[in-house]
Amino acid sequence: MNKNIQETPLDDEGLNWSLRQFESPDKTIRLATTFSGIGAIEYAFKRLGLNYKIVFAGDINDNCKASYFANYDISPKIWHSDIHQFNAKPYRNQVDLLVGGAPCQAFSIVGNRKGFEDTRGTLFREFARIIRECKPKVFLFENVQGLYNHDDGQTWEVISNTFKDYCGYHIYFRRLNSKNYGIPQHRERLYCIGFRRQTKFQFPAPIECPYIMYDFMEDYRGGNYYIKKYDCKVLTPRSERKTDLASGKVKPEYNEFVFKCADVDDKYYLSESVANYVLAGGSKNFKTSTKTDLRIARPLLQSMHKMHRAGVDNYVSYTKKKGINGLRRLTPKECLRLMGFTDEFNEVVSNTALYMQAGNSIVVDVLIAILKQVDITKYGIDYGE
Repeated sequence: MNKNIQETPLDDEGLNWSLRQFESPDKTIRLATTFSGIGAIEYAFKRLGLNYKIVFAGDINDNCKASYFANYDISPKIWHSDIHQFNAKPYRNQVDLLVGGAPCQAFSIVGNRKGFEDTRGTLFREFARIIRECKPKVFLFENVQGLYNHDDGQTWEVISNTFKDYCGYHIYFRRLNSKNYGIPQHRERLYCIGFRRQTKFQFPAPIECPYIMYDFMEDYRGGNYYIKKYDCKVLTPRSERKTDLASGKVKPEYNEFVFKCADVDDKYYLSESVANYVLAGGSKNFKTSTKTDLRIARPLLQSMHKMHRAGVDNYVSYTKKKGINGLRRLTPKECLRLMGFTDEFNEVVSNTALYMQAGNSIVVDVLIAILKQVDITKYGIDYGE
């Protein structure tokens, strides 16, 4: 990271974010998003059981729209497909929280790091325009951590100054890794939060990840989280489970995962020759690692060159039916789980699209940590207001 960039400190001495309670849990948050993807912030509100109302949302990708509409209550009238044509002025002072993660490929190594020379790199200006037009109480911007050192720090200086001077917000920013917030995936991203009014804020301190990648697999039975009677896994960062097993039902509450175990389709298993190739370490044209069955997953990547990148860099081994051993890549559902989406998420698009959507999303659990650290309910309104 550029030495001249000073990140906002972590809240190392305050109450752990996972133990924080919302001040006004009955309040409704008026939520707006751009570059909405599959609705990571919306899913964070769902998992937290908080009331929220979607003010507007939008994404250029039709598959994202299909997934979004299949999972959230939204009217087509408040959806935008082209941010350049979207006018947020009618929503001025009607948004409590605005969230957006402008396409990051322009600043990532995968995208050749062309920055502002890439048209995707200038989309943050549209996000800044939306902030200026609708004036949310709080905004959250997420992107690759490569923004920090891109062009020797000048890129982030331009972006941060835009948020402060052009938009008029008090901003705080830091890199956070999902493996430190309850998800066993090494995924470091930049999070920038802005407040319309001066506010003291420190980012949530890391916690020890209680899970390993295997806990999120579809066909992994056994372990501390497996409930044999119901053939499912219940994951929760809390010592006290809120699962009613006596009734024969296992339902998610609060910040809990319920994963159903299933047999994974043969198409996800690698042939013997391909498996041997993977374990051999690859070649100059195919870079991989000989390590499989990782405790912490490698970062899930977006789709590129028509290749399923979201799960291809993580391999797990299992004993299949009839005792046949196999090595396989992650399934789309497992990729979604490793981004914080439970099995309640409705999958309505192709596997190719699901891989891309998972790889492009924000990790839900990191958002949950930030929402609790901020206590987003302080910025909500009374129901019906």
